Amino acid sequence: MKLCVRFLMPLFVLFLIQPGLRAQDPVFSQFFAAPLQLNPAFTGTNFAPRITFNYRNQYAAWLGGSAYSTYAVAYEQPIEAMNSGIGLMLLGDSAGQGIYKTNNASAFYSYKIRMNDDFAVKFGIQAGLIQSRVNWERLIFGDQIDPINGPVGPDGSVAPTNEDRPETLNRTSFDISAGMLVYSGPVYGGVSIKHLSTPDESLLRVNENLSAGLPIRTTIHAGAEFPLPGGNNLSAPSFISPNLMFIKQGEFGQINGGTYAGFGKIFAGLWYRHTFSNPDAVIVMFGYREGVLRIGYSYDQTISRLASAPGGTGGTHEISVTINFEDSYELKRKRRSARYNDCFNMFR
Repeated sequence: MKLCVRFLMPLFVLFLIQPGLRAQDPVFSQFFAAPLQLNPAFTGTNFAPRITFNYRNQYAAWLGGSAYSTYAVAYEQPIEAMNSGIGLMLLGDSAGQGIYKTNNASAFYSYKIRMNDDFAVKFGIQAGLIQSRVNWERLIFGDQIDPINGPVGPDGSVAPTNEDRPETLNRTSFDISAGMLVYSGPVYGGVSIKHLSTPDESLLRVNENLSAGLPIRTTIHAGAEFPLPGGNNLSAPSFISPNLMFIKQGEFGQINGGTYAGFGKIFAGLWYRHTFSNPDAVIVMFGYREGVLRIGYSYDQTISRLASAPGGTGGTHEISVTINFEDSYELKRKRRSARYNDCFNMFR
C-alpha cells in the first residue's frame, strides 16, 4: 500500500503542476477564526488590533498525517478615524508530505460606509504574492520502481530516473482579491471574489497558451446573531449564530451550513459540508476564551466515500488561536454603543 501511494503521489503532483490546472484554495472549517481568508471586507471588524493563528491537518490517516496541511497567521487592526481597517496575512499550504507547497503573502485594506445607525456596508481589497514550488528530489517515478525492491535498492539508494528535471521548480505571481460585507441589525451577508488576476501557478513551461491561471474563487456567505438570555457581557457575550457559506472555484464547490453558539467563555459549533457531487463532512467545534485569548478546536468527520477506503481518512483536525489586544470592558461598551452595533461577535 505504501509503495502504491509513493508511486501515485508524483503522478498526482505532476498533474497539479500542468498548465491549465483548475486548482482549489484551502478553506478553513473554522472560517470565523480566519476572517481575512474568508473575505477581505472583514479586515478591521474587531474592536482593536488582533493576531490570528490557524492550522489545519486534513486526512490525518494519510501519509503519516502529513498528506495536506495548511497554516496561516494574520494581523489586523481598525483605523476608526478613517472608517478603515488594515491587515497582513501569511498562508502556507503543503500537499504530499511537502512535495508540493504554496505560500501566500497578502496585505488588506477595508473601508466602511455607514448608511444609518443600523445599516452599513464594508468593502475590502487584498493584494499580494503567491509562490508555488515542487520538491523534485522527493518524487518517485514509474521507471524508478523495481518489481521486487521498489524504488530503493538493496544498498538503500534510490534508483535513478530518466525524467527530465524542469528548468524551474517554483513560480511567483501577483494576486488580487476583493470583497463586500452588508450588515443590519442581527443579520449580515457578504461576497468575496478571490484571484481576480488569475495568477499563473504552472511550473512546466509547455503549451503556455493553454494556461488559464488559478481560477477565480467566489464565496457567498450570510448569517445572523441572536442574543441568549443573560448574554449581555461584552467581554464574553452569549448568543447563537446560524450561518451559511457557498464557495465555487472552477468546477469545484461546496456548501457549508450550521450554527455557532457562544456561552460566555465557552463556544461551540456544528456544521455540515456538501460538495457539488457528494456529502463531504460533519464539522464539530468547541473552544474557550479567557481575557485576550481565544482558542478553538474542530474536527471534520468524513462522510463521503473516502470514509470507507482502507484505513479511512482519519478526519481533519483544525486549531485556531486568536489574540485580541484589548480587553477593556468600559472601552468596549463605549465603542459598541457609539458605532459598533453589528452582528460579528462570532468573528471576534
